[in-house]
Amino acid sequence: MAAGVVLLGVTYALFNANLGQQYRVIVKGTYLSPSAGATRPPPPTNDVYVMNKDGAVLTGSDAERVLEQQREQVRQAAIKSLLTQGSIALLAVGALAAGFGWLVAGRVLAPLHRVTDTARRIAASPSALHERIALKGPDDEVKNLADAFDTMVERLDHSFDGQRRFVANASHELRTPLTLGRALVEVAMHRRTASPEVKELGESLLTINARHEQLIDGLLILADSERHLSTVYPVNLADIVSHVAAQLTPEAAAAGVELIRGPGEAPTRGDALLLERLVHNLVENGIRHNLPSGERWVQVRSRTAGDHVEIVVTNTGPEIPPYEVESLFKPFYRLGAERLVSTKGAGLGLSIVRSVTEAHSGTVTALPREGGGLQVTVTLPLDPAGAA
Repeated sequence: MAAGVVLLGVTYALFNANLGQQYRVIVKGTYLSPSAGATRPPPPTNDVYVMNKDGAVLTGSDAERVLEQQREQVRQAAIKSLLTQGSIALLAVGALAAGFGWLVAGRVLAPLHRVTDTARRIAASPSALHERIALKGPDDEVKNLADAFDTMVERLDHSFDGQRRFVANASHELRTPLTLGRALVEVAMHRRTASPEVKELGESLLTINARHEQLIDGLLILADSERHLSTVYPVNLADIVSHVAAQLTPEAAAAGVELIRGPGEAPTRGDALLLERLVHNLVENGIRHNLPSGERWVQVRSRTAGDHVEIVVTNTGPEIPPYEVESLFKPFYRLGAERLVSTKGAGLGLSIVRSVTEAHSGTVTALPREGGGLQVTVTLPLDPAGAA
């Protein structure tokens, strides 16, 4: 379009310059075709003369005036033809070119949009690694790109799937000796001949064994939460909040922590067991990682906010630096002195929360609370059917 406009302008300039030159018709010799009955003598041989439409011969200024009028008529006709008709043709061609270009660009870019959308879905959720582009069409550069992307994602999927299977299998294999060891320790402790030292040692071994079992359970849940959810069902988070709060109320009371529940309607779709584990981990972390004395409470509530639902768990506790918050979601990460020795957990609670959230196409954020503690917000898609 721009090149056509420039071409039109240059053509007009050249055409106008060409018509602006002075042209004269010089006739030398004797006037050979006078009109009938003309009494006017022929013009001199070195003068300019013209014959008008009435057949009269004009010379001098009259001839010059007629020539100028004819030149102006030719100029106006040419300008009208060039600008008006040329502009109409240019607009028509520009519209056709734009429409055709839009269609062609849409067909060419459609596969690229498909590649981009698939990449975004996979980047947003590791559980989407099973997706493939599977682009059909001619064997061109775009299809080669899509096939290469599918190959890369397939290898990543196999790698992650193998890692999850290894963790699950290893956890299952470790469960058996731990269960056997716990049984043997309990038998030794309950013997009549068991000395106080043996019983004390047995208590220590059972505590260590319980921590190992908790670690293995966490690894199993983490591996299970990272898989793709093939089937989902309607779930109301209000029911899960009430159920988990009832389960953990005795633990909170024993720790001297007030458990505040706020089960608001929050319909979504997903795996009920994994979502229950998500809420359980958040509330349990809020109870265990709290202040040793003073104001101690944990609040858990669910609610509907626009086109999504939320679970918000807030607790009192030690002050957490903002730069440490993101690290809390890493597996086996512990804050402060708990990095070395801790009986509060295996360091997988928030990692499981994030994995379960991502498996349900949600997001989880954490913010340090002013005065100490943490506020964790889990956002999940709203189930329109449940909301209706």
